[in-house]
Amino acid sequence: MEHFLNLTINGFANGAIFAALALSLIIIYQATRVVNFAQPALALVAAYTAMAVTQASGSYWLGFVAALVCGLASGALVERVLIRPVQSSASPLNPVIVTLGLLLLLMGAVGMIWGNEPHSFGYAFDYRGRPSPADIWAVVSVALAAALLFALYRLTPLGLRMRAAAMRPEIARMLGVRVGSMLTLGWGIASVIGALAGMLAAPPFLYPNVLDTIFVLGLAAAVIGGLDNPFGAILGGLLMGLTTSYVSGYFGSELTALAALGVLIVVLSVRPDGLFTRPTARKV
Repeated sequence: MEHFLNLTINGFANGAIFAALALSLIIIYQATRVVNFAQPALALVAAYTAMAVTQASGSYWLGFVAALVCGLASGALVERVLIRPVQSSASPLNPVIVTLGLLLLLMGAVGMIWGNEPHSFGYAFDYRGRPSPADIWAVVSVALAAALLFALYRLTPLGLRMRAAAMRPEIARMLGVRVGSMLTLGWGIASVIGALAGMLAAPPFLYPNVLDTIFVLGLAAAVIGGLDNPFGAILGGLLMGLTTSYVSGYFGSELTALAALGVLIVVLSVRPDGLFTRPTARKV
């Protein structure tokens, strides 16, 4: 029973990380219909920035804040400089190809600047014990980020303008909303949440490919929950976290990826639009 409880706690902690990355993907997809494959690279750059600031200042929390600021700035810059010029192109694949190219470019740049060898990257809190302070911090920080995001979108005029820009950009422009600025802000917020996921997932060692598996599981969580449902992204992340934790604990870590793929296939076979997406009818 104790082993099961430990696996459950570990699943919730990992699931919170998957949920954060899934949430960052869904925010961008809702606004621009683009799956941002560069998100793990942006999170990786933010984590390396945190490492550099922490080493220079001796303060983990100063590095943590630097990672979030780096995420905000990089997400906004990518949307404004790279995505917006190709967003209006005839092919919807052009922005996706741009994010794939940016993923390769940034990961190569990280390897050139910091090297490919692992760097020590500490936890915010002690990781020993179950539940450890690090586990509690992962769940609480992601829950707080989700709550703040909900409050922003549902309870503030800025959030109303951001939703209008994402859902009905033409009408929003007629009503005086600066749609371009709202989309840039949305990319920035998404990258902040992605940077949070990177800070939680990277310890204890940071290297260029540290977020590869996390991104795959986060993307799977987003698809399982439904790419139009932020709440579904959180539940999808927790589902993936619990599934991978149980499989790893009882059957071996080598079957984790296979189990995640199996869950994804089963869900898409039953609900192609995700578990928490309402079916929509289209007039033809």
